Order: sequence, then structure tokens, then C-alpha cells
Amino acid sequence: MPSADPATADQDTHVLAAERQHLRRSREFLELMRADVLSLRAMGGDPVSEEYLKADLYRRAEALRDLPDTPLFFGRLDYHDTAFDDTTSHGGSHFHIGRRHVHDPQGTPVVIDWRAPVSRPFYRASQADPMDLDRRRRFGFDGGELTAFEDERFGAAAGPPGTSGPSRILIDEIERPRSGPMRDIVATIQPDQDDIVRASFDQTVCVQGAPGTGKTAVGLHRVAYLLYAHAQRLSRGGVVVVGPNQAFLAYIQNVLPALGELDVTQVSVADLTATVPVRGTDSELAARIKGDARMATVLSNALWAQIEPPAEAIVLARGSRRWRVPAAEIAELVGELRERGVRYGTGREMLSHRIAHVNLTRMEASGETCDDRTHEAVRRTRQVQQAVAQAWPKADPVRLVFRLLAEPELRSRAADTILDAAEQAAIGWPSPPRGPGSTRWTAADAVLIDEAGDLIERTPSMAHIVVDEAQDLSPMQCRAIGRRCATGSATVLGDIAQGTTAWATSSWVQLLGHLGKPEADLRVLDTGYRVPRQILDFASRLLPHIAPGLSPAQSVRQDPGSLLVRRVELAAFAREVATACSDALENPGSVAVIAADDEVTTVRAMLAAARVPHEVLAGPATSGVVTVVPVTLAKGLEFDHVIVVEPGHIAAAEARGLHRLYVALTRAVSRLTVLHSEDLPQPLLTSP
Repeated sequence: MPSADPATADQDTHVLAAERQHLRRSREFLELMRADVLSLRAMGGDPVSEEYLKADLYRRAEALRDLPDTPLFFGRLDYHDTAFDDTTSHGGSHFHIGRRHVHDPQGTPVVIDWRAPVSRPFYRASQADPMDLDRRRRFGFDGGELTAFEDERFGAAAGPPGTSGPSRILIDEIERPRSGPMRDIVATIQPDQDDIVRASFDQTVCVQGAPGTGKTAVGLHRVAYLLYAHAQRLSRGGVVVVGPNQAFLAYIQNVLPALGELDVTQVSVADLTATVPVRGTDSELAARIKGDARMATVLSNALWAQIEPPAEAIVLARGSRRWRVPAAEIAELVGELRERGVRYGTGREMLSHRIAHVNLTRMEASGETCDDRTHEAVRRTRQVQQAVAQAWPKADPVRLVFRLLAEPELRSRAADTILDAAEQAAIGWPSPPRGPGSTRWTAADAVLIDEAGDLIERTPSMAHIVVDEAQDLSPMQCRAIGRRCATGSATVLGDIAQGTTAWATSSWVQLLGHLGKPEADLRVLDTGYRVPRQILDFASRLLPHIAPGLSPAQSVRQDPGSLLVRRVELAAFAREVATACSDALENPGSVAVIAADDEVTTVRAMLAAARVPHEVLAGPATSGVVTVVPVTLAKGLEFDHVIVVEPGHIAAAEARGLHRLYVALTRAVSRLTVLHSEDLPQPLLTSP
């Protein structure tokens, strides 16, 4: 930062000019790298291969596109002269750390990717463990322009303990106002976050993260790190980020592209299991039962109940001879396949091969010559196919779930001793639709169909899945996600205190079991970096009532003016809400009003009458406009200034209303205003 001493200030000016020159050259070299990629011709051996090569070159060029409003590097590491030996580098090496690798025309790196091993000291070095550093330099930026720098010395040059103080540039970056989509945090990753980001590829990590601890950003940066460190393995298997809804996905959509990762699929839980069009809704009871892990057993029972003992033997004529497979022998083949635990569709396919094999064994014993063509011919005969269709009928997941929900008799047989009579009745249709095509399927039904599909044919596994707001997943949704990373790993993100669904988990161990990852490593993030302590302390008054096992988060930020709780007369309520929004818009950053869902229309009318520019949540926050947010869509989002109206209504609107209120109160990262005309919920009146 600029110094008061003239000589030092002159030196700082010289250093800043040199670093700006390095930034200009780095941008020029990045443009050359992109031009080199664009100059390449896709020359494949055939038209299909050529199109694949063109697409790959396009993706590589897009990953090298410069973002003029984003700093190309944000730090620099200067190592001691003795930090490297002759086999690694030269003594006194220094590296600029940025969002992507950049090299000059000779191949010499001018910016090192933040994910490279040599970059790790930028996040982990301390006075206690300098990691061979002589100096760590942070850069301040305004958009894409370098405006300042700040040096932290290590070793003998560090000065007396306690004299360095916290990095002002780091604090400013953490506190910088936000508008629009979520930004990356590569310049501000903290040591506890870095441990998670760089966790082993084969390791499933579950992050219990309090509000403001950066768990979502950590999960996304872990994806970027894994794609860098294990590019081939992940590109073969694929990576997907699963979020709670489309508003959340719109909020995080730019983080990975800003880090140069363009090929990561981002979907909502509903889209991941979109087996049928969802047009209906369940009662809370029906949704809870359909989401229960017991339904996996019910579906399995309903599926395998279709298998029946064969009615008669197979008689197959070939030439002048007739070959007979008794019904009892076919039943034995069916039983053997059942005992092997194969999937339904695989077992059905194998049954026809087993029956054909029995025939061929007898044919060979009688002196006939048989080969693979003979086996296939026998397997495809009408008699064998009819026997398989009768003993092991073909199954369709949509029709299976339709029958289970529509037919009380099938439901009773499949759910016997698993669901009681009331539970069976709750998931059934009082007036069944005429067929699957006319059914108003619900989101929970789609998950059941997804489960049924996996019972019939194995769901392909991906290399890595990130699932955010995982505490709200039902056990059946966990199973749907888990089978998509059965042979891969996962990053599970959430906060028990923010569980708002009727089936929200109270135990990560239980949830990870449903996910099929009981061995996952549980990490806890309990230090908030952006949310002021005053806001967290106020919201944490709810914790003893909603998550008594969790400790309140601690914030590194203090801002006595960040929290305002005001009781307003009902007659003046609309005016006070509009005034609070207008005042908030005068400051930089995003502004949101969070209200109970059934009060959103009322809030809109208040703002419209006062001519306050606003919009209902439909994507990332828009600068200069108040975003009106239904509380059920607030989870995972952040705004600089949040105005929560009538918290008592939010708390009373549903069974887990206090959990929903906790979410609303923790969406603010700079200012929180709570306006109420009725009494606050009792837990908010008492400090924990």
C-alpha cells in the first residue's frame, strides 16, 4: 500500500509500474496463446472426428479468453534463494499467481495457475510455517486495473511478531460489495477452505458450513482444482454440480467459467431426476413417505413380484429331433439368477442365454456341432422368447411406479410389513389416472421412477458430483445422486441448521449412508468471512431451537452498524419498507427484500406504490434494483443488504418455519434490516 515516507512511496510507485507492465504483457501473451489455438486446423480421419476436434479447439480457445474486468493475477510469491535446488528451479524464483496459466512465446510461465502445487504457499504460508517464502504480495484491483499492492515478509525480514497485522487488500476483497452472480474466491481462499479444495480426488468430502463460511464457493473451487489435477480421469467420467433450484444455479453459473472450466454440467435436483414431466404436487405426508428410503424396498418388491414360475416346458424342434427343457428346470435357472443379485433387465437378458445354453449342452451331448451362431439362433427362437416373457416379463420404470401408486393390491403386497396401512393409503391415488401418459406426476414420483429405472438397468456413474444444500435432500434423492457417483467421488455441502424440508436430515452420517458414501470425510467450516458478527450472532439465537448440536459460527468481521431491528406501526409499515429499500439502493451492492411466499405480492405493491425499482427473483441480482425474494427460494443466495419483513410470518408459515427464518436472516453479507409490526418470534428475543 502507499507509504507516507517519500523514499518508500517512490519505490512503491516504481514497483506498481513494473507490476502493471507485467500485467499488460501477461494479457498480450494470453491473447497470443488463444490466437495459436484458433489458428490450428481440425484434421480428423473422418468427418465425425473432425467435428469433435473442432469442438475441442473451440473449448480450449474459450478457456483462454481474457476477461478484461477480472484481474489476470492477484498475487506473487518470492522464494528464498535456497528454496529450490538445481533439479527444480533457480534460487530466488518468483511467481505471479492467477486464475489460469499464461506463458510467453518461449514457454516461460508469466502467470501460474492458482491450482498448481507451487501456488499453495499463497494460501497456506504463515509466520510459523513460511513454506520457503521470502515474501507474499497481494494486489488490489479496480475491475481489471491493478491499483495497489501489499507485501508480507517472512523470516528475518518479517519484523517483530504482531507488527504485520491483517492484509487490508484481503479484507477489502472479502468485503467488496456484490451485485449479479456469485464471484470466484481464488484471491481470498483461507487455509481451512484450501484443505477442502485440494482434498484427494478419491475422497468424498462432506462440508458442514455455517452461513457465510464460503462452503458453496469451496465446492466449486474443488471442482476446478480436480479438473486441473486429474483432467483425464474427470473428462472421461464427467462432472456435475447439483443445486436446489434454478435461481441458485443462475447465481453460481459464472464461477467455473471464470476459472476456465466450461464443461461442467450444472443442474437442479429436479432436472437430475427428470424422468417424467412434473405437473403435480404431493401433500407433505405423501412427499415425506415417497422420499423415505423404505420406498426403495417397496419398489424392489413390486418389480420382482412380476416374476412367475413358468407354466410349461419349452420344446424346441431342430431337424428331426426335439429338445425339451422342463418348467422346473427353467424355474431353477430363474432362482439362480435371482440369488446372484443381478439387475432386473440384466437377469432377463441372461435367462434367455441360460435356457439356450441348456439346449446346446444337450445337443452337443448327442453329437451335434454347435457354435455361437447356434446359441444365438436357439436364444432367439419363439419358444425361448415366449418362455422368458412369461417367467420374467419385461419391465418399464414409469409403468411400474404407475401401477404401484394406482393399484392398492400391488401396493399392499409390495409394502407389506414396510409401510403401515395409513402410509400406503397416503401415497396411493384415490382416483387413479387412465394411464401413465395422463398422470400429473410429482417431483417425488420422478425420483421413484428414477429408482425403478436403476433397479432395471444400472445408472452410469460419473467421476465427481458436487451437491449443494444437501441437508434438504430426501433419502430417495440421496440415493438418486449417490448412484450417479457410485464409482466416483462427491463433494457434499450443506448446513443442518438450514434444513427446511419435511424430510431434512439431522445427521450427516445418516445422509451419507443414503448417498452410499458412509466413509466420507466430514469437515466443518465455522468461521464466517463476509457476514458481520452482529448479524451471525442475531441469527444464531435460533440455533438452540433448530439445531441444538451445532455451535454458532464465528465471524472475522465486526460492524456495529450492520444490524437494524425495528418495530414499525402497521399503518406506517409500507412506507418504512419502501424507505429502507430506497436508502439501501444508495449504497453499492445488491439489495433484497425477503418475505414469506404469500406476502411477496404485498411487498411488490408497497414498492410499486413508492416507485422503488424492483423485480421478483428470477436470476442473479440486478444492480440498482431491489430483488423481492420469496423465502422458499432464498437458500444459497447472498445479497449485500437484506431487508427481512415480518419474521414472525415466516416462522409461522410452516412446520420448519424457524429454520426458514434462519436462512432469511443469514443471506446478508453487509447489512441486515429486520422490520416487523408484530412480535418477533420468541427465540430472537433472547441471546443464546
